[in-house]
Amino acid sequence: MAQFLQNITQHILSTTRLCGVFACVLCAMLFLGCEEIEEPKPWIRVERPQMLFTDTTLLDSYDKGVLNWRLKTAYLERWADKEIVTVCPVFVDIYDSIGERVAFLRADSGSLDMKFTYVYAYGHVYALTPKGASVRADSLLWNKKDNLVKTASYVRVVSEDGDVLQGVGFESDAKLDNWKILSNVTGIFQDAAKRLKDEDKKQAEAERLSNPPSSSSRAVPAARPASSPSGKAPPRGLPLKPKAGKP
Repeated sequence: MAQFLQNITQHILSTTRLCGVFACVLCAMLFLGCEEIEEPKPWIRVERPQMLFTDTTLLDSYDKGVLNWRLKTAYLERWADKEIVTVCPVFVDIYDSIGERVAFLRADSGSLDMKFTYVYAYGHVYALTPKGASVRADSLLWNKKDNLVKTASYVRVVSEDGDVLQGVGFESDAKLDNWKILSNVTGIFQDAAKRLKDEDKKQAEAERLSNPPSSSSRAVPAARPASSPSGKAPPRGLPLKPKAGKP
């Protein structure tokens, strides 16, 4: 009887263990079935510029060994398949023949090529000329071929005398020394009446100095009055009385 009970107990324990293992396997299957299986992601190629500077960078342009201008920026990039360099922002210092800074230009962004054949500045462009005039425009383009600074956009210039000129289109030499607005020019001139009067005086004085009076135009001295038979001149303003003849 005892042996019988022992056999029944072992059978029950075996059955219990089998049920526990089956339950664990079932739970594992359910857990794996609920878990998402990640598919392998394809390799993504990220395009990056060939040249990238995110700190202060200087670019110098020389003409026959003389520094023409220096560009300073905080961000510069160049892509491998392009010759264009993009910079942001733009600060350009312009130098004269003896190395003195005479003008400067700033803008939000700019672009140029690796051979420095052009520089294009755009976005809130501001320039200061050697004579003290300031230029504001949407964009300015410097071309090495003609060595001129140009734009076809709206431009506003405040001259060294305080005059405000505005119009469409702008052209200047590379030093921003001699410039002109191309069309639709309007302006406000400071003390216009006084300046016109002073200019007229200067012009009249210049004409007087360039055209001195000739000798033929000098004043001729007045002729001496005719003398009377007695040798005395008659009083001025009184006619000579004729002599009375014999009857």
